[in-house]
Amino acid sequence: MTQFTTNGITLAFDDFGPREAPPIVLVHGFSSNRNENWRRVGWYGTLERRRLRCLAFDSRGHGESDKPHDPAAYARESLVGDIFALMDHAGIAKADLMGYSMGARLALAAALARPERLHNLIIGGVGGRMFEASPPGNPMADAMDADDPNAISDPLLRSFRHFADEQGEDRKALAACARAQHGSFDRDALAQLRVPTLVVAGARDALAGDPEILAHAIPGARAITLPGCDHFSAIPHALFKATVFDFLDGSLE
Repeated sequence: MTQFTTNGITLAFDDFGPREAPPIVLVHGFSSNRNENWRRVGWYGTLERRRLRCLAFDSRGHGESDKPHDPAAYARESLVGDIFALMDHAGIAKADLMGYSMGARLALAAALARPERLHNLIIGGVGGRMFEASPPGNPMADAMDADDPNAISDPLLRSFRHFADEQGEDRKALAACARAQHGSFDRDALAQLRVPTLVVAGARDALAGDPEILAHAIPGARAITLPGCDHFSAIPHALFKATVFDFLDGSLE
C-alpha cells in the first residue's frame, strides 16, 4: 500500500502503468474503495492493457485512508482538494479524470474548480437526478448508523449498508461523509464547463436518472445509457469500458 498525507489526512493509493503514459485518475463511489470499485471488477487490468498510467485512491472515510468521524472533514472542497493533492504528489500537472457515483460528483466538482488540470472528464452512475434537491433528513447517514441493516426499509439504502458491511468499512465515517450534504449542481455553472465530458449510467439506475439530462447541461458532453444495468451492475460492464476508451480515443460517435 502506498500513502501520502495532505492537510493532515493520510490517503492510500495505487499508481501503476508506464510513467510516460497518459495519466488517468479514478475516484470511487460512496461506501466503496479503490479495490472494490476498480481493481476487482477489471478496470485495473483493462487500463494496464491500454498502457495508461493510472492513479486510484481511497477517498477519506473509505478503504485504507484516514476515516474522521466529523462531517466537517468531508466538505466538498476538501474531497476535491484530495484529487489535486494526489496529482501533485505524483507530479502530474494534467490528467483524465473518471469518477463513479459519489466519485462522479467529486470529479465534476473538480472539473468546475480546476478545468485547466483536466484533459477529459468521465462521470458514471450519475444523471438527471443530480439536479434534484436532497430528500428531507439524511436517510443515507441513518442507514449507516442503523443497528440492524435489515430494518432499513428502502431497498437501495439497504444495499449500500450491506455493501459497506461486506467491505468492512467504518460506518461512523461513512455516516459523517453522508452528513456533509454536498447538495446539487447549478446548471448555470455546468453551462460554463469546457472540459470534454462523457456521462454514463445504467438504464435501470434509479439513483442516477437519465444521463442525457445531465449531458445536455454540459456543452458538448456525450451521454451513454447501458442497457439492463442498475447502479451497481454498470461498473464492471464491458460496454462501460469500451465506451470510455472510445471516448478517450476520440472515436465515440
